[in-house]
Amino acid sequence: MKSWRKIATGLPALLIAFLLCYSNLLYGLDKLVADPLYQRESVVNNSIKIIAIDERTIEAYGDPKTWTREIPARLTALLSGDYAPAVLAFDIMYVGSVESEWDSAFANAAAEADNVVTAVNVVRNTALRQQSDGSYIAEDNRVELVEYPYEALREVSRYGFANAIFDRDGYIRHAQWAISYEAETIFSFPAAIYNLYCERTGREAVEPKVFDDGVFAFSYSGKSGAYEVVSLCDVLEGRVDSKAFAGAIVLVGAYAPGMQDSYSVPIQKDSQMYGVEIQANILEALLEEKTATHMDLLWYSIIVALVTFACYLVISRVKLPAAILLCVAGIALALFAGRFLYTRGVIIPVIELPLMLLLLLSWRLIYGYFSELLKRRRVLQAFKQYVAPQVVEQISKREDFSIVLGGETREIAVLFVDIRGFTPLSESLEPEQVVEILNEYLSLTTDAIFKNGGTLDKFIGDATMAVFNAPFDLEDYVYRAVCTAVDIAAGSKELEARLQERFNRKVSFGIGVNCGKAVVGNIGCDFRMDYTAIGDTVNTAARLESNAGPGQILISEAVYKAVQERIVAEEVGELPLKGKQRGVFVYSVKGLKAP
Repeated sequence: MKSWRKIATGLPALLIAFLLCYSNLLYGLDKLVADPLYQRESVVNNSIKIIAIDERTIEAYGDPKTWTREIPARLTALLSGDYAPAVLAFDIMYVGSVESEWDSAFANAAAEADNVVTAVNVVRNTALRQQSDGSYIAEDNRVELVEYPYEALREVSRYGFANAIFDRDGYIRHAQWAISYEAETIFSFPAAIYNLYCERTGREAVEPKVFDDGVFAFSYSGKSGAYEVVSLCDVLEGRVDSKAFAGAIVLVGAYAPGMQDSYSVPIQKDSQMYGVEIQANILEALLEEKTATHMDLLWYSIIVALVTFACYLVISRVKLPAAILLCVAGIALALFAGRFLYTRGVIIPVIELPLMLLLLLSWRLIYGYFSELLKRRRVLQAFKQYVAPQVVEQISKREDFSIVLGGETREIAVLFVDIRGFTPLSESLEPEQVVEILNEYLSLTTDAIFKNGGTLDKFIGDATMAVFNAPFDLEDYVYRAVCTAVDIAAGSKELEARLQERFNRKVSFGIGVNCGKAVVGNIGCDFRMDYTAIGDTVNTAARLESNAGPGQILISEAVYKAVQERIVAEEVGELPLKGKQRGVFVYSVKGLKAP
């Protein structure tokens, strides 16, 4: 039954973990953790080179918007022949005719080189729809128009769409392999470059695993400036040897702030990256097969929920250090699994499971704290029945508060008090009257015990037992025990007069006090125990009480020696006590000396 109850209490954790994953509410937080884990800078492929339309080029040739096709024609012709690159890719759209002479020149140069790839633009009537797991699906009829290169160039070159895919936080982590438009498969710009490069080098092209409509995630290999970059004007003016591009993949693109072709990327969140460098990173991801797809969100949510539930069952049962160790190991394992799966082409969110483990650990700490606090309060409340409330209140403020379970040997003082003639008294009165007398008597003894800081051990029929200096140290405990006896004796006179008037019965007390070593603590069994004191010191105190006459306080010689300077007492002499081979020297207390 207890096990089922424990399982039932873990169901909310299972449900929260599932909903947290399936709703993908922590997308932004997940990316903060996943990006450093997944996007790690590495040595870039040195066969990928960038010819930059940078500020120096703009200063030399003017605004690129005013250029004719002369510059790309000259560049294509220059990088041809024996030292031609494997692929010459222009991350630039050449839509429509500008100037027929140079349009033809560029097309002719591209035809002769047979290695040119240019960019096209896909106009969409609806954007890609991002699912809750960060992946994308394509809407029906989303492609409204494709802006192709001008006719002559289109016929002699490859082309691919250069549109960027943005995640919901504005970063580029995904790319697209291809789209279908009017019965034509149009590859993305990096995919077109990759396919042409594989053809020219005899390498087998491997299509990456994709989501719906060809979307895939990719890893960045380098930050801005990682790839070899040369200025376009330096190449055209012969300051860079064209042999340096032989057999390489050459990307030509914007590399100046004013050209509005820079974007946010996860590998460098402090600055943006130029579009041509992003294309280079996507291309290298295809070449190095550093692409990935998302794990099915439903299955991932189920796995996280079950792992969370299992961790809850363990964390709720083990001790706190073990729970902390389990959470730390679980978080480390979750991050390692995320990285391991990513290198195998599978992306999982990495924040939900560590967060749930932290929540479980927090719950364990909070639950443990309040459970301990409640336990402490229960113990203190219980001890208020035995110890003076003011003592309990003082002890509850101590940071080192603890209760020793089992027994311990302590120096204590023990007091016994009993009603004289209670049996014949109870026989001559109604039960209700007996209970009323007994309650008044017990109230008197209890008040006196608590007033002097003692511990009410137990009621034994019409007898009361109290100990002093247990369970906590009590200053001047022997004297306090004698003071309690004197207070009871004094109060008994008033009580005796009151009961004589109400019931016409005389009630008196006998009191015994002893001190010495005794075993005190929680004594009993697992399901029933009492806090009490046992030993010869306790037995002697009980024997002193049984030998005391009505209204008499008998103390042992040990008690007398401890308080003789502050009490008025008469020597009674040695009394034989039942159960003891030797008699005990006894004194009768008459009162306290004035301070």
